[in-house]
Amino acid sequence: MSPVDDVLSAARIAKSNGSTRFCMGAAWRDMRGRKTSLKNVRAMVEGIRAMDMEVCVTLGMIDQTQADELKDAGLTAYNHNLDTSREHYPSVITTRTYDERLQTLDHVRKAGLNVCSGGILGLGEKPEDHVGLIYTMANLPAHPESFPARHSATTQRRNA
Repeated sequence: MSPVDDVLSAARIAKSNGSTRFCMGAAWRDMRGRKTSLKNVRAMVEGIRAMDMEVCVTLGMIDQTQADELKDAGLTAYNHNLDTSREHYPSVITTRTYDERLQTLDHVRKAGLNVCSGGILGLGEKPEDHVGLIYTMANLPAHPESFPARHSATTQRRNA
């Protein structure tokens, strides 16, 4: 994880360039056993909010206590994508279940944070899986404030 001061410095630069929101992410499964990391993320969020900017993060799965802590620190939005349909999910993701993802969205919503959740297209899914993802989102107790849809681009490896 980047040091708090480095992140706040990057946020100041972003603000000076006209940004009104600063987003951060960490590539881990969940926040279990990461008390120091959560403390640092809280400091980052508080520091960025003090700059009068919105703050969003993606930190993997979080429980209700962690979502509440992030909200108390001033977090604006939490990103946690469902990625694909429930049916296709096990062929794409093996480190967490679809229901665990939905549970994180529920924790985020209950904490009063804006939800950012969408999907990634081009993961070997069928058109029915696109419908399945949208169907799941449409049937959440409240729709996400943001629904990012990304397309995975495959790249060909070149021998040099």
